[in-house]
Amino acid sequence: MNKLYFSALALLASAAPALAQDAQRLAPVTGMETTTPITHRACGTMEVLAAQLAADPAQAQRMARIEAQTQQLLANPALQRSTAGTVIIPVVVHVLYNTAAQNISDAQVQSQIAVLNEDYQKLNADYTKTPGIYAGLVANVNVQFVLAKRTPTGAATTGIIHKATKTSSWSTNDAVKNSKRGGDDAWDATKYLNLWACNLGQGLLGYAQFPGGSASTDGVVILYSAFGSRAKYAAGTYTSTYDLGRTATHEVGHWLNLRHIWGDDSGACTGSDQVADTPNQGAENYGCPAFPHVSCSNSGDMSMNYMDYTDDACMYMFSTGQSQRMNALFAAGGARVGLLTSPGGTAPRTLATSSAASFYPNPAADVLTLDLPRGADAARYAVRVYDLTGHEMTQVRYDGRGQMRVSDLPKGLYYVTIGTGAEVSRQRFEKE
Repeated sequence: MNKLYFSALALLASAAPALAQDAQRLAPVTGMETTTPITHRACGTMEVLAAQLAADPAQAQRMARIEAQTQQLLANPALQRSTAGTVIIPVVVHVLYNTAAQNISDAQVQSQIAVLNEDYQKLNADYTKTPGIYAGLVANVNVQFVLAKRTPTGAATTGIIHKATKTSSWSTNDAVKNSKRGGDDAWDATKYLNLWACNLGQGLLGYAQFPGGSASTDGVVILYSAFGSRAKYAAGTYTSTYDLGRTATHEVGHWLNLRHIWGDDSGACTGSDQVADTPNQGAENYGCPAFPHVSCSNSGDMSMNYMDYTDDACMYMFSTGQSQRMNALFAAGGARVGLLTSPGGTAPRTLATSSAASFYPNPAADVLTLDLPRGADAARYAVRVYDLTGHEMTQVRYDGRGQMRVSDLPKGLYYVTIGTGAEVSRQRFEKE
């Protein structure tokens, strides 16, 4: 609906305390299993945004800058990213489980990635159900999602983390994204899309963070039983009606800067999703409404759009305008442009044993010295040190001549990565 205005963030910021109270109302008590049935789609993204704006007023300014750049790109086709090339987004999935049922399988996770790729590339068979008046607007966003093949430290990975937790039910307070609170820390949000699959409480299916929020909480949280597709992997654990993977499609849309299609105005016909080709719509639609459902004097709500609240089987398209809005994030200077150069989707090549580099002594107190193959040029090697959580220890610098001083490191265990181009070895050492 094309009623663009930059005061939206200011209005949301002013309403943040009230919406934050709503978010707290939605939050379950940590440690108690929720039994609340899911009777209709519920997304906590806007309540989470309100709480974030209340806690960090500077976030509104960051989001306003992203919106200004987005509108500038949309107004000038020469500045837009060409969708002729596919954006490849490395994905890491954090599966947090308290029961065996919550520990969804890798196959169920892979079924979700398959759904995302279909929905964002117009490969889903059901897009053909789009009513004739909107059929010409169905868009291929040209974004591909791949499970990460290397970690932020350069190690090989499947892109799926399974982690047991004592927390049986999670709220929208982002604890699931924090290892110290029982969750699992985000990987570098400039290089990966972080997805968390867990047991969300109070009937929530998921929530996401818009561009401009904190990097430590950037990503998407999905109810474990709404993660994946029964149609692609029937042996998984699913919630009926929300078992085709469209919750992730909806929430990743938020992560890519899309708003709810009705503009979150509670039916007032005054809100905006800041997209020109989606019709003005009075409020969210639930279930599978027959077309046309007319509101705000339109010709029928675009209820089949992924950013409405319909059942999984009844949402099956993004519009051209939504595609342009998402792709603005990947244009020069865009808020998610770092994903274009992420190595996360490329598997590391391990150094052959005959030419592998190592180091000594181990344990070490002051200096690590590389043990390089005969004739090797020490300057060609990139050497970095990380703690066991993957955080780079920047106080350690490789001198390019075969040594690095580790005396400033606290005592403990660390990883050292030694690489030449695409080849990387990863070894553990102990700082005395």
